[in-house]
Amino acid sequence: PPLLALLCLGAADRPNPDPDRDPDEPWCPYKVGGDGAAGARLCFRPPARGFQCSARGCRSHRSAGGALVANVLRNGSVLLQWGLRHWGPPPPRPSASLRGFALNCSWDGTYTRFPCDSVELGAACRDYLLAEAHGSVRYRLCLQPRYAPPRPAPPAQCVEFRVEPAAMRDIVVAMTAVGGSICVMLVFICLLVAYITENLMSP
Repeated sequence: PPLLALLCLGAADRPNPDPDRDPDEPWCPYKVGGDGAAGARLCFRPPARGFQCSARGCRSHRSAGGALVANVLRNGSVLLQWGLRHWGPPPPRPSASLRGFALNCSWDGTYTRFPCDSVELGAACRDYLLAEAHGSVRYRLCLQPRYAPPRPAPPAQCVEFRVEPAAMRDIVVAMTAVGGSICVMLVFICLLVAYITENLMSP
């Protein structure tokens, strides 16, 4: 976490590969570590400023304290957003005391809960993209700020959600359309049989 805090302060000096992005805006440094994985790489990502979760292609899930929001997108990815004001009063010097954030992920299996990748994020980070989430799996993500001593770390805030598989949704829509067409055809067949029975066949 101290290294992430220092890198966060110097992230604005990195070259800007996105010409449409403000060069003075700090990048988000983060490090992903799996189950007992060593030597995780340090990565940088631009923040998703101004993102709005639309009702047609996104569903929002908020933690009990309101600090963490999981925006589940239609393509199966999840954009996490958070703010510090829901974790209590700010410290006198936020930039000097905030070291970063710790994100822990887990998901429910058939008989037990499995851990996902844990992520360490810099102090400038306010969002994180979970690019590939498994469909029909209930996720639980917990985020906790890390402060410099002597201030203790506040309790983590957690959010739970389930990602709807896009393939299954398309199959359900297709089956509904086919079933409706079959029902309409059966109605016409029944009407045709009734007409033939009543008018064309001899008594």
